[in-house]
Amino acid sequence: QVQLVESGGGLVQAGGSLRLSCVASGRMFGVMGWYRRVPGGQRELVADITIDRTTNYADSVKGRVTISRDNAKNTIYLQMNNRKPEDTAVYYCHGHITNNYWGQGTQVTVSS
Repeated sequence: QVQLVESGGGLVQAGGSLRLSCVASGRMFGVMGWYRRVPGGQRELVADITIDRTTNYADSVKGRVTISRDNAKNTIYLQMNNRKPEDTAVYYCHGHITNNYWGQGTQVTVSS
């Protein structure tokens, strides 16, 4: 059974930092990443990373987030710095190899 389980969300003040983790089980994904859905909005890409650690970032977060991957643990991380209130969203872990798989999501709330 394929599962993606996120952790690390919560409440952070503006300017603060947070790190999300996503553990995958059941298979190794060629591409894994983080998406987010802001209140009233659509799900959008934050960052993704290939199995050889090539990274891709949304323009809105470049310089403020770092995605990383530990293939031995089948885990990805999202280090988020200098949080802004507009970063408040549900963050979803995503994995792709032939099909798309999603985690349940973890809430990140940035207070001003």
